[in-house]
Amino acid sequence: MVKLKTEREIDEMRAAGRVVARALAAVREAADVGVSPLDLDRVARGVLREAGATSPFLGYRPKFAPVPFPASVCLSVNDAIVHGIPGEHPLQDGDLVSADFGALLGGWAGDAAISFTVGRARPADLRLIETSEAALAAGIAAAVPGNRIGDIAHAIGATCRAAGYGVPDGFGGHGIGRSMHEDPGVPNEGPPGRGMTLRPGLVLAIEPMLIAGGTDDYTCDADGWTLRTVDGSRAAHSEHTVAITADGPRILTAL
Repeated sequence: MVKLKTEREIDEMRAAGRVVARALAAVREAADVGVSPLDLDRVARGVLREAGATSPFLGYRPKFAPVPFPASVCLSVNDAIVHGIPGEHPLQDGDLVSADFGALLGGWAGDAAISFTVGRARPADLRLIETSEAALAAGIAAAVPGNRIGDIAHAIGATCRAAGYGVPDGFGGHGIGRSMHEDPGVPNEGPPGRGMTLRPGLVLAIEPMLIAGGTDDYTCDADGWTLRTVDGSRAAHSEHTVAITADGPRILTAL
């Protein structure tokens, strides 16, 4: 069921979104050569504690998962696309990191993701990240009343394909509100003019995921969570929680 939010409820969701933005900024600032993803998870948990918020990721177990997710942030490194479990292996010079984080505050959820490099960046990685951010911006620009879900999907997919990148098959964004995942689904590719009509009060997590090698295929690690590119190429992920309003899209997870 699709649940529209009032202006007041969107304001309350913005508070959760600010926590998400602060946590991702803190993770990015702390990330460096020699720092482990597990260290970065501790940084993210600290932001939650300071804000009096909780994690919708920690302990989350959808039907596909063999075990609950054991951390507060997904940290996917290099060829990992999404859902990476933070571990103790230190980050290396030139690593590409995607951080996906959520927060629950006052009964509302926020969800966002960023990608960045550690140490000396590869030009190809910077282009991949830049395109993921451009695809996100294109999707957000299409999130206006009267458009359809397919218009968001088409804007994202067209940006990714024009740059020669793959789009992981079957993955995309989602509605968000009292729960981290609500209806409707938001594909990262598809024909425009299709799907649900966008109305003020709809809040979506829009999240393009890109594969540098151009394939749409992926594999899943033995942990049952981490998705990886089949060709070993790198991946990037960008996401914002966005409210559709009469005045245009409102990003709830910006700093």
